[in-house]
Amino acid sequence: MEFSTILMIIGIICIVASYFLKDTSKKLEQDFEDLSISIYQETNSLKKRLKLIEEELLLEPNFTVKRNSTGKKQLEAYQNSAQAPHTKQTNAATNTQQINEILVSQVIQLNKQGYPVDEISKMSTLSKEQIISILKSGGNR
Repeated sequence: MEFSTILMIIGIICIVASYFLKDTSKKLEQDFEDLSISIYQETNSLKKRLKLIEEELLLEPNFTVKRNSTGKKQLEAYQNSAQAPHTKQTNAATNTQQINEILVSQVIQLNKQGYPVDEISKMSTLSKEQIISILKSGGNR
């Protein structure tokens, strides 16, 4: 037999054998798709968790609080009690103690960034008096 006929027979045998062998690239592609989908789902899950934590810690820069009628009554009562000169300093001291440490650090950071007290008050749930007392004490309680 000639060399060319031997090569042709070997080529035909290889082609026929390739049809019967399993294609591993399809399995590899499927594994890759499964992995990318699971990573995408994990990433979305982590983003949702992080967003919930940020909301709980009040770290959103455009955070606003909706006040209902009872909140207005409490605000009026606070303002009336704050008008007395001897209780004004004690109210500021107790308000500083009741403020969350995260809010204190947020107020200090916003002040360092150059935000005025009015803007900081709008961004957080704190009153202007509370913010001023935090800035005067430097965050120390």
